[in-house]
Amino acid sequence: MHWALWVMVALGILGVLNLFLLIVMVFLEKKKPQTIIAWLTILTFFPGIGFIFYVLLGSGLSYRTKKMLHKVAISEKDVLKNIRGLQTFSEVSGTKNFSKDAGLVQLCFDMGGYPCLWNDVKYFKHGLEKIAILKQDLLAAKESINVEYYIFANDRVGKEIMDILIKKAKEGVKVKLIYDSVGSKKTRKRFFKKLEKAGGEVAEFFPPFMHIRMINLKINYRNHRKIVVIDGKIAYTGGINIRDDHMGMNKKLSPWRDASVRIEGSGAFPLQNIFLDDWRYARKDDTPVEDYIDSYFPVPKPMGDVGLQVLTSGPDSKLQKIKEAYIKMITTAKKRVWLQTPYFVPDDSFMSALMIAQKSGVDVRIMLPRKPDKKTVFFPTLSYAREMAQVGIKIYFYNGFLHAKTMLVDDNKLSIGSCNLDNRSFGLNFECTAIMYSEKLNADYALDYEKDMANSNLADESYFKKAPPLSKIAQSIFRLFAPLL
Repeated sequence: MHWALWVMVALGILGVLNLFLLIVMVFLEKKKPQTIIAWLTILTFFPGIGFIFYVLLGSGLSYRTKKMLHKVAISEKDVLKNIRGLQTFSEVSGTKNFSKDAGLVQLCFDMGGYPCLWNDVKYFKHGLEKIAILKQDLLAAKESINVEYYIFANDRVGKEIMDILIKKAKEGVKVKLIYDSVGSKKTRKRFFKKLEKAGGEVAEFFPPFMHIRMINLKINYRNHRKIVVIDGKIAYTGGINIRDDHMGMNKKLSPWRDASVRIEGSGAFPLQNIFLDDWRYARKDDTPVEDYIDSYFPVPKPMGDVGLQVLTSGPDSKLQKIKEAYIKMITTAKKRVWLQTPYFVPDDSFMSALMIAQKSGVDVRIMLPRKPDKKTVFFPTLSYAREMAQVGIKIYFYNGFLHAKTMLVDDNKLSIGSCNLDNRSFGLNFECTAIMYSEKLNADYALDYEKDMANSNLADESYFKKAPPLSKIAQSIFRLFAPLL
């Protein structure tokens, strides 16, 4: 009887805790219904443990954290109004030059704060291509190097880039580096200390409590961005991290296909702005904004033939900016929407946009990896891919690991960034993407996409029916938790 009483008391306490979390999710955090249902499933079937999971993974960013992120942010208007001698930098969106896509340009301007201006842009399909050019740009740096990566590993490529950063810091170049606490958890701090000893500066984004890796209440919120800005004139972004397997050196995930862009021109400004906002938060830096504007935003020379806008998203904003721009691109497409992503776990609004486009006669294709790196995300990816195939959307499985996060729309738009097509990237991670307007760039990437198709398997509905029974069960189970993945 004594034992039974303790069980009843424990169940009662767990019930109260679950009710408390439900109230928090509904009235304070205002989570989406599907997210609440997913968490209630966990709390019901894993009492006690589910509560701990929620504290670590489910609770949103604190009011204090959000307030600090907004407080240290450098206003886009401050950057633009303090730049002299470049008339095209005005508080207009750039819709005159891009009238064909005026609605999308205006939307991105309203959400991102920067107009659509001309740049010189080159994209890379493989990590080694990017790293080769990046090394040259880093070595040529004269004033500043700002580096931000989700993963910065202490391996061959990581050491090569670190050696260059140390060299430039010793030469007097201002070097700043941000790495994500979760993404770079395997990289020891002493690896970054070498840069600090050389005169560079390093910041860990959302570090764990008391620097104990196992205690990180912000573990669910990761800085997934990949940004390099050199002298405020040249910038890189995309999906490629500083790690050997992103260079195609992991045989299990070979061939590794990725995508990144090099931007020269005014497009470096928003990426510089994003980096400095993250830097000011991570270092609790209260340097006057004017000092940063004078030092890191030199007046760029008009160049190139690619219109470009940069968008960010993150848990510090209620609006999922990148997802909203993607939906706009999909629903206004006339000819094609070709997607590449390693993880496909979208919400209902994104799914509906793809279905509407397909039913409207748009050629919709989704390319996914055949060799997954994360089973927990790959199972729901298969489930959603099957649903897309059922409505006639072409699903391709690349014969390797596909890490590229790209969207090719009609004959003049291309997006390359760090944002996967899943709920985590849309709402939980700090992400960025470059949306480019160029017929030539679009055509070039379309050719590369077609080459990828030649190395892929087209999966129709019958393909998914052949899946082993255990795989189908896993797909159904993990899909329940899709809003959390």
